[in-house]
Parts: sequence; structure tokens; C-alpha cells
Amino acid sequence: MALSRGDTTQMLRSIVDLRDGAAFGVMAGSLGRERAFGAKLVSVYPRNRDIGRQSHQGVITLFDPASGAPRCIIHAGEVTAVRTGAASAAATDVLARSDSSVLAVLGYGEQAWSHVQAISQVRSLSEVMVWGRSGQQAADFAARVRDSLNVNATACAQVADAVAAADIICTTTAAAEPVLRSAWVRPGTHINAVGSSRAGPAEIDSELVVRARIFADHRESVLRQGAEFLHAKAAGLIDDAHLQGEIGQVMLGSITGRSSSGEVTLYKSLGNIVQDLACGEYLYAAALRDGFGARAPLA
Repeated sequence: MALSRGDTTQMLRSIVDLRDGAAFGVMAGSLGRERAFGAKLVSVYPRNRDIGRQSHQGVITLFDPASGAPRCIIHAGEVTAVRTGAASAAATDVLARSDSSVLAVLGYGEQAWSHVQAISQVRSLSEVMVWGRSGQQAADFAARVRDSLNVNATACAQVADAVAAADIICTTTAAAEPVLRSAWVRPGTHINAVGSSRAGPAEIDSELVVRARIFADHRESVLRQGAEFLHAKAAGLIDDAHLQGEIGQVMLGSITGRSSSGEVTLYKSLGNIVQDLACGEYLYAAALRDGFGARAPLA
């Protein structure tokens, strides 16, 4: 909500393309005059999932607002996984129908897992449907959901089957082309579009963008870097007014979220450095209080 109130500052992320679909990103911002500022340097290697390593590798650095000195360095992969799922759960809580109980997850990496965990905290889930390019990994993920969360979970061979009865859909893939199509999504569904964090690769088709009421984590970022939105706009199907506003504005009560049980809502998540910095402030305070982490002397 602080972002939507204008209390924070952040730059649009910069991305450097690397080989084999990998990328390196730089995000910088400030939580406000008396709070920490800093940056996240993170590489995204989707193929790491195949060898059991986190796809996001990097660091978040916090700086002291009083002196400008570096305050701490934090593991970016862990924070990214947790804060992204938590942000989607918060969006789900204000946009999804209150009786939503069937969750479909497209993808089976760390973001898929964090989303199932987080959304189970805001809705009582009766079923989790899982789709991924590897049928075996999707089945393993479904088994993990059953064992860890005591929720019935099923792996599906086709995306259409996974989302057919879904009340909530989370797209957490590294897909370059749309894997979710409007024709498969039933009325009243809420969607968290998470996997694409830049202009270019898109997880959902333009027909679904046109059909849905769209809410951004950050308006400027989605208008300039939200791939699904930009593709539909380039095709002449929508204009900037199709973006309803920011999810923080819904939480503040300044704009309306879901307005009927039958409409499709879509939360477009690109990720914000201020989320990382807020997590960093929390972890820094906890480290001082509880004594974890390692101290490094400054020159």
C-alpha cells in the first residue's frame, strides 16, 4: 500500500539478456526518507530447476538512510520466492471470490510452491491442480502438496484440464509464448500472472487480457514492461485505460476490486524492489535481535 500511496520510490528494472534464456536484472529503490534504500542484483536461470537449484540467484543490499553506508546483504533467491507468493496471496484475498477453493498452478518450481503455500493461508483449498512440461515433475509437485499441506492435489497432462474447474489460477512458468488461453478459463476466476517479469515472454493470451479486469502491482511497470498487457495493446485490442489500477489502491479502498461474481480478475505481478527492501528491513531487525547472520567490518 505504501507504493500506491506514493511513500516509496523505485526505478524500472534493468535487464541484461544472457545465453540460453537466462537474464540478469538490477532493481533499485527506497522505502522512504527515514527507511532503508538499496538494490537487488539477481540472475534468473530457468534451467537451474532441472538440477535442483534455485532459478533466482543474487543479493539484496540495504543501505542505512542516516549514513548512506551498506547495512546488510541478503540472499535474493529466498526473499524473491517468499515475497512474490505472499504478494499474490494478498491480491488473491481482495480479488478472488470468497468461496474460491480450487487452485490451479501452472509450473512446479519454487514460485509455484510459494504460491500454493501462501494462497492456502487466504482461502480454504479443497483441490490443487498442477500442470508443467514434465509430467513426472508435476506429479512429484502434487505429491508434495498432498504430503505437506494435506490438500488433495492432481497433476494434469494438459493446461485446459488443470484450469477447467479452477477458481484461482497462478501462472509461474518460464514460457516464452502463452500457455493459458481465455477459452479454458471459466467466469469468476481470479488469475495471478507471475512468471513473466519483463516485456517479451507472455504466459497468457491477449483474449484473456481483454476479457479480464487487470490490476497491477505497480502501474508504470506493467504499462512499460508487462508483456501480456503490451502484446494486447500492440494488437490494438486495449489501451492504457484497460489497466484498472494498482492492487495497493484496492487495499486502500480508492478503487474497486472485484465487482461481480462472474467477472475474471487478473493480478499482474512484475515484482517491486520495495517489497524486497521491506523484507530486508524485517530480516535485518530480526538478525540484530536474534543474533543470526555474520558481521563483516567496513573499511
